[in-house]
Amino acid sequence: MDFSSDNLKGFVLALLSSGFIGTSFIIKKKGLRRAAASGVRAGFGGYSYLWEPLWWIGMITMIVGEVANFVAYAFAPAVLVTPLGALSIIVSAVLAHFILKERLHELRVLGCVMCITGSVIIVIHAPQELPITSVQEIWSMATQTDFLLYVVSVIVLVFILVFHFVPQCGHTNVLVFTGICSLMGSLSVMSVKALGTSLKLTFEGTNQLIYPETWFFMLVVVTCVITQMNYLNKALHTFNTAIVSPIYYVMFTTLTILASVIMFKDWDGQSGGSIVSEICGFIVVLSGTILLHVTKDFDKSPSIRSSYVPSSPSLSTRLCSEDEELLKHGEEDVTSSVDFCLRRQELY
Repeated sequence: MDFSSDNLKGFVLALLSSGFIGTSFIIKKKGLRRAAASGVRAGFGGYSYLWEPLWWIGMITMIVGEVANFVAYAFAPAVLVTPLGALSIIVSAVLAHFILKERLHELRVLGCVMCITGSVIIVIHAPQELPITSVQEIWSMATQTDFLLYVVSVIVLVFILVFHFVPQCGHTNVLVFTGICSLMGSLSVMSVKALGTSLKLTFEGTNQLIYPETWFFMLVVVTCVITQMNYLNKALHTFNTAIVSPIYYVMFTTLTILASVIMFKDWDGQSGGSIVSEICGFIVVLSGTILLHVTKDFDKSPSIRSSYVPSSPSLSTRLCSEDEELLKHGEEDVTSSVDFCLRRQELY
């Protein structure tokens, strides 16, 4: 199929976004390591990294990446842009291998190849969006019956999760916090796309800031993003990142694509073969992403792993003390061991 100029711009911006965001993780980690050498580590409540220029370079790099991702939604459909976010994981994994000397396990290489392959399939079969000339057109899409039903369903599910499931099992079931983030995330992406398109039209000479719909979409973006970040932080604080990240990515990406298909009719006019190819590419990307996350700790030192099962509370305390001493000298691989030891001491 033909690759429109807008799809090409969105594709390039999404690639740049992944590159900047993936690189920012490495720069910030190097900044955190430098800061830890002269102050209290961030993991133990220290803020010395705020005076580390390298950390701020990483933060600025991440902001540039997020802005590029925001603009990408103004040009290309969410079906194309959202799955490409997985490429940032590849960038950070490869750079970590060469810069941070973190070995790239063979299975992680396979995960990278799967993400790239799935992304290529999605790009080749990406749908063409109909040209939008005003924010009022987007408003008519957002107020169509099908999408309103989706919005109502999301809001009801979020309220049920927040007021019923969070008090009961929010801190034992990872799906509760990640579910709230993903549901709100699908609405935030639709609003980001609407807002981005409005700003794009404004910069092209057709002022959309005079319409209340533009400001409404901005309000939705702010509300959804704040809610997302709140519950994502809760999820990351409560559960292991290796569990939260792939589950959140799968749920968020799936719901975002579903919302985009309903609101913007991304698949209208596409052949069945193209739709099936996009779904297959999406599944390959998700599989590669999950593989990248579940294999990220395969090369931890066996001696460190052995400390996960101490035979007595006193031995547990001794191992914790040893690991904390290593941390003071900048050893990164014992972070999870210290966390385990602290949790185990609480049991006694």
